Amino acid sequence: MSQLSYVSHTGGTAWDTYISQVDRVIPYLGHLARWSETLKRPKRALIVDVPIELDNGEVAHFEGYRVQHNLSRGPGKGGVRYHPDVTLEEVMALSAWMTVKCAAVNLPYGGAKGGIRVDPKKLSLKELERMTRRYTSEIGIIIGPQRDIPAPDVNTNGQIMAWMMDTYSMNTGTTATGVVTGKPLHLGGSLGRVKATGRGVFVTGREAARRLGLSLEGVRIAVQGMGNVGGAAAELFVQAGAKLVAVQDHTGTLVNPNGFDIADTMTVLHRDGGIGNYTGAERIDNEAFWDVDCDILIPAALESQITAARANRIKAKLVLEGANGPTLPDADDVLHDRGVLVVPDVICNAGGVTVSYFEWVQDFSSFFWSEDEINLRLDKIMVDALKKIWDTADRHKISLRTATFAVACERILTAREERGLYP
Repeated sequence: MSQLSYVSHTGGTAWDTYISQVDRVIPYLGHLARWSETLKRPKRALIVDVPIELDNGEVAHFEGYRVQHNLSRGPGKGGVRYHPDVTLEEVMALSAWMTVKCAAVNLPYGGAKGGIRVDPKKLSLKELERMTRRYTSEIGIIIGPQRDIPAPDVNTNGQIMAWMMDTYSMNTGTTATGVVTGKPLHLGGSLGRVKATGRGVFVTGREAARRLGLSLEGVRIAVQGMGNVGGAAAELFVQAGAKLVAVQDHTGTLVNPNGFDIADTMTVLHRDGGIGNYTGAERIDNEAFWDVDCDILIPAALESQITAARANRIKAKLVLEGANGPTLPDADDVLHDRGVLVVPDVICNAGGVTVSYFEWVQDFSSFFWSEDEINLRLDKIMVDALKKIWDTADRHKISLRTATFAVACERILTAREERGLYP
């Protein structure tokens, strides 16, 4: 059966990667395989024009998207990214991975994602606010606390979520704190949300290292991307006794075999928005990052970073996917053949959406939990979910990625089957 008419399958896109992952799991779905085409077709894709008046009086137009991939298990859930490379196909893939991710940790959500093709660094704060509010108004016809709940992603944050919540609330005439997650605390945000994704990477990484017989004491970590995910994960690993030996972000690649001073690293990161000016390490060529001697590699930047060629060079025993879709399918095969364990994005970085779920629940009840309670609940959900996935992988002798898809897709398609087709 042909794919969606607006999808180009020339290879190499995030959507192609997702489709390949679905195809690999179909043999493990049993009678539910008859519904598998559901997974390959987003339920709804909205493309919007986002016109704003710039500070100089000119009118600029930006293209925005909101894709709801699957809503069989609950309302859509997924972030909004502002990036000059955002495309419909990318947002489709990210929404699909959210469907799988929510099901993998058994949250009552479907998958969604949004984005605007823009370089937000070129906008003033007021222009950024106007664009956010206009985008929210345009997608307001399909979002809502029980319909689709956006959250922060690349180049978006709590302030942008506050603007989105306020815009939606003004348009509906009620204060709807549950329409977004990742909000500031005093607008119904949750403690522990900012570092939740990085914490999930650490928790799943700790469990995987234990399975490999790898002690975290002195283990060498390399991190690509030092935002909320990579930075938080790096801090937690170092606190557990690991050494951060290599870091790459948009400002460059730095290595220190003796380990970075994590406090100094985070100070530079928060001061400059990147690690390029950190003086306690040697700067190397960006491509040399993939040759660094390390035990654990954490790609926590953008998708499609680990190609087959790079996979052949990676020296790590364990790859923790902090980013969404960082490993291409052929690279997955290379890592598997080389005996490198990959904890896939759809479980590894699910800490963020899990605490987003906690925030949403707290907003509905207007009763808020302590950060210790949130971290305990998060850790239990992540550990339990990974155990079920690992048991599935062992039973079928398949990779953790295929096992995660098997567990998640069974849940998604069971919901689809039991709901039936209407009309």
